[in-house]
Amino acid sequence: MIDIRDITFFYDEPDEEQDDAGRRPALSHISLSIAPGEFIAFLGRNGSGKSSLSRLLNGIEQPTAGIITVEGHSTSDHAAIPDIRRAVQIVFQNPENQQVGITVGEDIAFGLSNIGWPQHDIRNRIAWAISLVGLDADEERPVTNLSGGEKQKLALASVLALAPRYLILDEATSMLDPVARRQFVETLHKVRRQHPFTLIYITHHLEEVVDADRWVLFRSGELAASGTPEELEQNVSLLEDCGLELPYTRRLAILLRQSGLPISANVNVQELRELLCKSN
Repeated sequence: MIDIRDITFFYDEPDEEQDDAGRRPALSHISLSIAPGEFIAFLGRNGSGKSSLSRLLNGIEQPTAGIITVEGHSTSDHAAIPDIRRAVQIVFQNPENQQVGITVGEDIAFGLSNIGWPQHDIRNRIAWAISLVGLDADEERPVTNLSGGEKQKLALASVLALAPRYLILDEATSMLDPVARRQFVETLHKVRRQHPFTLIYITHHLEEVVDADRWVLFRSGELAASGTPEELEQNVSLLEDCGLELPYTRRLAILLRQSGLPISANVNVQELRELLCKSN
């Protein structure tokens, strides 16, 4: 369990003549709990606080006020930070920002060595992680020779090798084209079915999180709403206010339900086509 209690966070420190009243916080009075095994999406405009909160969850940043605990350990406890960071891993928007090895194998091995993974088993773990994410590259392949999608898979392999209990994806698909983005998401869910973990997904693409357990909407550093996709997708004005737009098929399904047609929110394009043909 990750427990977030009344968090307020400022990036800049006030000078001697300034207090918090004259500054705008990146996060203001956020309270939230994230359950083990949950698939939760953080959604909102750029600058709304999504990424700021993710950086607090494994101690990269510390809250200005409030407390965050990860499985009972406070992120303000410096002695607990190594355990917290092993439990909570992040894949960032630009995979090159977290790649440290020259080759695929070196990149995955770096994190394993840092957490004291048994040396005799590191090679096996590297091969396991590469296979797990479907990366079509051996461990000797230079990282510079990977495509954008392959680099994102390598970043995912590097953190999954560490067996995190919570994985944060911070706009991890934003640099990918639609095909690569879809493949990355499919890989992620395949991995999660085989090796369950809590997934905290930050994105602007609602089609990637329509099957999430919960959406959390952020607006100007505050928590605007929290609920299931089925609940929140009905409030189109709230989504628009948070800079979000439902995928076309979801919007059409809602309009058809409102007109009296019995149709589920998870309808696919083929089902929509058949239903529309029958209704005519």
